[in-house]
Amino acid sequence: MKVSYNWLRELTGTGAGPRELAQRLTMVGLAVDAVEEAGDDFVIEIDLTSNRPDCLSHLGVAREICVAERRRVRLPPAQPLSVAERTSSFASVEIDDPELCPRYTARVVRGVRIGPSPDWMAARLKAVGQRPVNNVADITNYVMHELGQPLHAFDLAKLPQGRIIVRRARAGEKIKTLDGVERQLDEEMLVIADPERAIALAGIMGGEESEISAATRDVLIECAYFNPDSVRRTARLLGMQTDASYRFERGTDYANLLRAQDRTVALICEIAGGTATADTLDLYPRKIEPPRVRLRPSRVARLTGLQAPVPEILRILGALGFEQQAREEATSLSPDQNEAIEFVAPTWRVDIEREEDLVEEVARHLGYEKIETRLPASALAGEYQPNEPRRRAARRALAALGFDEAISFSFIDTACDDLFDLIPDLALQSDDGERFIALRNPIIEGAARLRPTLLAGLLNAVRHNFNYGTRDVRLFELGRVFAAGEPRPVEREALALVGTGGALEAGRAAAARELDFYDVKGALEAVADQMGLAPLGFEAASVKHLREGQAAVVRLGHKTIGTIGRLSDQVAALFKFRQPVYVAEVDLNALEGAETGLVRYRPLARFPAVSRDVSMLVARSVTLAAMIEAVRRLGLSCLRDVALVDVYEGTNVPEDKRSITLRMEYRADDRTLRDDEVDEMHAQVVRSLEAGFGAQLRQ
Repeated sequence: MKVSYNWLRELTGTGAGPRELAQRLTMVGLAVDAVEEAGDDFVIEIDLTSNRPDCLSHLGVAREICVAERRRVRLPPAQPLSVAERTSSFASVEIDDPELCPRYTARVVRGVRIGPSPDWMAARLKAVGQRPVNNVADITNYVMHELGQPLHAFDLAKLPQGRIIVRRARAGEKIKTLDGVERQLDEEMLVIADPERAIALAGIMGGEESEISAATRDVLIECAYFNPDSVRRTARLLGMQTDASYRFERGTDYANLLRAQDRTVALICEIAGGTATADTLDLYPRKIEPPRVRLRPSRVARLTGLQAPVPEILRILGALGFEQQAREEATSLSPDQNEAIEFVAPTWRVDIEREEDLVEEVARHLGYEKIETRLPASALAGEYQPNEPRRRAARRALAALGFDEAISFSFIDTACDDLFDLIPDLALQSDDGERFIALRNPIIEGAARLRPTLLAGLLNAVRHNFNYGTRDVRLFELGRVFAAGEPRPVEREALALVGTGGALEAGRAAAARELDFYDVKGALEAVADQMGLAPLGFEAASVKHLREGQAAVVRLGHKTIGTIGRLSDQVAALFKFRQPVYVAEVDLNALEGAETGLVRYRPLARFPAVSRDVSMLVARSVTLAAMIEAVRRLGLSCLRDVALVDVYEGTNVPEDKRSITLRMEYRADDRTLRDDEVDEMHAQVVRSLEAGFGAQLRQ
């Protein structure tokens, strides 16, 4: 947002220089990025957050300056030089959809002369980044930058019968906008129309057929309030963002229409000549009531640590436009620190909803820099939340394996909507079929979705590392994920891992091998072990975002809690990955809620163990877990452990098979086992594997 220093000085009467003014604005929460000289003026560039549309104008910024300097805003004059007749003699307005257009005003100026704007106006518009067009169009833009209210001027002669109809577009309707592009509309888009056709996109851009031209003599000035959600939807679908839509979709001041209308008409009469109608058509079928918010002065000190007397709180809020409501049964002229005071929020502050918002307003003007750094007072001893020990155990396990913890934004691009399979308890949808939660007013352009998965953020982090030349990456994240649901959105805590590149080991400068599926699988198993859970199960499956044949679901007992595998080629291509990337995502709430296995003490074995290896050829579809489970099901009391020793594929082994070597450990608690006892048990194991998996013993 660019503002003119000279323009601000006219509205405020401030004596501060441009850089001093920039410092004051920054200290009250309007961060100034730059101050640049522009002829005899200075341009101050402010980095505004999306919740402050009231400062998308010189008036809004001037209001903040006047509060800081204890001044009053000097509102510009708004009385036309010449008026005659009534607007209804030349125009009429109908609002067919008051939900999308709660208020619409119109006024006519007759006998204007279209030409270039005066130098002072053209210079100010150029300073704030606006290209001059002609005097009437420039005046509407000037008032938008001055008061924050977008307006539009129609050539009255091009409106049949002077009729304006505010309605939704008809199915298949088209309009050619001022930029010369013909646009296809749908039935949810709001348009300004005459009796025959659409002549403007409400809140976004006018149409070419009603454009002001050199031959224009009579103009109709539109000044309206449009539903922000409607403007935002239309602008996104049509790929348009204009100065008007930028303001409308964030929320304009619905009570400021008549002042902006009068100011525009007065400037047209002064600069372009002509006679204004004596009144304004003001259709306001759906009244908007500003919110009422209560503030307990003591909350300012409690939330910020700033000590503010009640009179100073009332001065700040009053100067910002908050209207104090009369108190019933008041015992004194001024309330005390604990007595709630009710305020009506000004119509230009669409971001005010609750008490904490008022505390923030007071704190801004008391001075953020005065807030001390200290711990809040508490009479309680600190303690971990019930789930925190398990989370700490998970973090320690992953850090020990060389994983770094990442923290991603909770907002992601809508392009990720259909890329990933979600954890099972999140794969729900609301009754209207919607699966995801959209942000109405995203803080970051292109991040309009509350994340349903942690993988999108982690993969962006991997791409960021690749762009800076780091190809060996192991990351994990614990965080909240979201999905649409009934009666309210679903939230779950999730754990996600990603690994790619070389497997760096302690004490080695270079990676000895590349990370693979089993590194990520082992990391998940280590997490479960550190959390005291039963071993996780893995079952081959088809997963949307994983490569076929290298994907599995993760089970805890009989419940599926997530997925693991190699990223599919399609998803890898979208993120521009040229090396294998392995990912896993599981439901952290399910891990935290699982029963912890009982840890039992056992004395050290008194008698020696006997180990026997067996190498067998098995089909490639046979899994190690299935073989180990088959051995354990034999119920041999002296079989203490079954472990993988080696997997071999290559020379002398058929292509559809692999050689698996298992090691069995036999031990009795009350004696040393004889060779014949071990031979008998080992033979049972071999027979079981041969019968159950068609295994062939290798000699």
